[in-house]
Order: sequence, then structure tokens, then C-alpha cells
Amino acid sequence: MGKIIVGLKRVIDYNVRVRVRPDGSGVETDGVKMSINPFDEIALEEALRIKEQGNADEVIVLSIGASESQQQLRTGLAMGADRAILVETSTNLDPLSITKVFQKIITQENPNLVILGKQAIDNDNNQTGQMLAALLEWPQATFASKISFSDGKAQVTREVDTGLETIEVTMPAIITADLRLNEPRYVKLPDIMKAKKKPLEIIAFEEFGITPKNTINILNTEPPEQRQKGIMVDNVTALIEELENKGLV
Repeated sequence: MGKIIVGLKRVIDYNVRVRVRPDGSGVETDGVKMSINPFDEIALEEALRIKEQGNADEVIVLSIGASESQQQLRTGLAMGADRAILVETSTNLDPLSITKVFQKIITQENPNLVILGKQAIDNDNNQTGQMLAALLEWPQATFASKISFSDGKAQVTREVDTGLETIEVTMPAIITADLRLNEPRYVKLPDIMKAKKKPLEIIAFEEFGITPKNTINILNTEPPEQRQKGIMVDNVTALIEELENKGLV
């Protein structure tokens, strides 16, 4: 199959309770544990399994963001990726600008498969995979929960609203990983030490000649309202009365 490129995004660890800044300008990130976006970690695990099965020669992890994203790329290398690329920028990019960077890297590297997480847990946009397939004019299979290969094609089981759907896409293709695709492996200390010697290329975002056009302007960020304390009722009649009082029935 050749190369597989996997996108990794740096996000607040999913085990951390997110706190909104006092001025409402966003969420607090100073001193907060950051990790690989969970769906991206699943995507990487699947790419590594594909390589271990003899269906790929190289796995490349790619991230777009601040220099701190090197930490997540090193984690990806420790999991088993062969090399890493960081497109460094301090600008908060919109999904289309991110997609255009992916497109240029993919054109340079010429992979046969790109696997992304279906969405990032910080903004839940769920756009990059679909837009990337459109720009490259490649087949796409989103929300994958199972992937297999035969005769130069990928058979992908997708999680859809009505259950499961299995489709076949020709290679090269874009696949986005869903939660039940696999369980990522545990990174061991020796693998972390080996990852320090693996190549990590840093490219300035400006080299791609892309002008970000962010059409979304966040005016304010607020935490959700605290849930009201529940009440206990003695019987069904009392339950119906309370629901009627609240205008729910």
C-alpha cells in the first residue's frame, strides 16, 4: 500500500474538566494536561495495525499547530509511527485552511491512504475529512468502525443513524475513524525513548502560501447552566403532576 498519513490534533485531555476563562474569551489551557485527540489516536492505532499486517510500508503522523504539538507527535512516534511532520503556526486556523495544508502535504508525500479522527473533541466540527476528500477528489469513508482490504480496495463498515453500513472504496482514499474502530495501545517507556530518535520535520505554515479565511467569530464562551437538583416522587400520579407543572407533558 505504501504510505499512510494520520492527522493528530493537540487537545485538552478528555479526562480533564474543562474550565471557561473568567473573561469568557475561551477555555483555560494554561497548566492543563493536553493529549492527542482521542479519535485521532484511534486513527493512528488503525494505521499501525494495517502496517503490522503487511498492508503498508510507512506511517506518517501530521499535526498543524503550535510548537507544543511536538509532544503529541512524539507520542504518535512512540506508538509506532515512522516519522512526523509539524506544520507550525500560532494562528487558530479554520477547518478549510487546515484541509488545504493536508492537501499540500499529501500531494508531496503521495500516500495511498489517509486516516483521520472523525472529529476533534474541542470543537466537534467533523469537516476536515470530508473537505479533504473533495479537494483531492478521492473516495471517502467516514465514521469507520471496521476496515479491511482486498484487491486494492478498502471495505469499510460505517456507523450511521440507522445502524451499520458497509461500503467499498478504491485506493487512494480518505477514512475517518469512529470510537469503536479499535482500542489504542499503551505506550511503553522504551518506545518513548526510541521515539526521540525518529525524524520530526517542522515546516512553517507560511511556506504553503495559504491565507486563512476564518468565517467564524466566537463572541463569548460560557459554561453550561448547573443542573437543578432532582426531586423524589411517591407514585406515578405525583410524577405526572410534576411533569405537567413543568410543562413537559
